[in-house]
Amino acid sequence: MRLLLVRHGETPLNAARVMQPPDTPLSPRGLLQARAVAERLRAEALSALWSSDLPRAWQTADAIARACGLAALPQPLLHERNFGDLRGRAYDSLGFDPLAMQEAPTGGESVPDFEARIDRAFDAALIAAQATGGTFVLVTHGLVIHSLLVRRVALPPGTTLPARIANASVTEIVAAAGPGMAPRALRIDCTAHLSSDRADDPLALSGG
Repeated sequence: MRLLLVRHGETPLNAARVMQPPDTPLSPRGLLQARAVAERLRAEALSALWSSDLPRAWQTADAIARACGLAALPQPLLHERNFGDLRGRAYDSLGFDPLAMQEAPTGGESVPDFEARIDRAFDAALIAAQATGGTFVLVTHGLVIHSLLVRRVALPPGTTLPARIANASVTEIVAAAGPGMAPRALRIDCTAHLSSDRADDPLALSGG
């Protein structure tokens, strides 16, 4: 069993540090990043490709699907956390960190509700991947991947979780070491496939 968690490529609003409406597409650099991660996965024997159907994730999954000859399956449970009325506002103008707030913004989603939703997607992916013994790719969002790594995945000894998940990064997860144990991360937030013109911008928002 093997899961590859892929964050979508960069968007114009990631780079501008704006909380994103759901219809935000990839930027030109984000499209290049999507192609780069697709090339990285081209040689993989993938069993399934699941993706958030928000445009930024779906465009990334489409690049992978084309490279690997595998249809992407939309999974709304893999959406980014819904920040409601904060979407469309500049992150640095808010005066607080909306990515860390536990309560639901007006019209949005609380952390407990967000975690319960993405846990359903993760559990379904683990069951499907274990049943087939194959490699599943989940294309999703920065806060989704970060939350799963914090709560659901055993990190390698001595590993410090990065403060942000990079655009178009790959995180590799394999089966638990024993009964009752969490699945294990072998590689976290890897961007080795991104050349200098496609590199992740460390100042871009990692979620929202």
